[in-house]
Amino acid sequence: MNALVVEDSSTIRKILCQYLKTMNIEVVEAADGREALERLKTMSPPDLVLVDWNMPVMSGIDFIRAVREMHVYDPLPVIMVTTNSEHEYLGTAMEAGANEYIQKPCTLDALREKIELLGLLNT
Repeated sequence: MNALVVEDSSTIRKILCQYLKTMNIEVVEAADGREALERLKTMSPPDLVLVDWNMPVMSGIDFIRAVREMHVYDPLPVIMVTTNSEHEYLGTAMEAGANEYIQKPCTLDALREKIELLGLLNT
């Protein structure tokens, strides 16, 4: 299984990548939504995307909307990973096309639980 991690903070990106690697998930990284769209063009379709909300160049919400416009990625599971915790943000993320939502900082167990909810890991 492989994942695309879209996060502008190199520290948070490193943590998320390490979490995924402990679950035997291969990782491709991007620092913003625009870079992530470029990565999607050159990589095998990922099994999962983790995307931050607040990023320069292209936000996570704009990235999700762009991905959902490309119907080839309709089945692609997307988890929004953000510090935004208000209920309105959750609704906006889901309306944009996110499948799950997790608040930063997240733990390995919390991330594993979200990935399991998406049916991507054997429990």
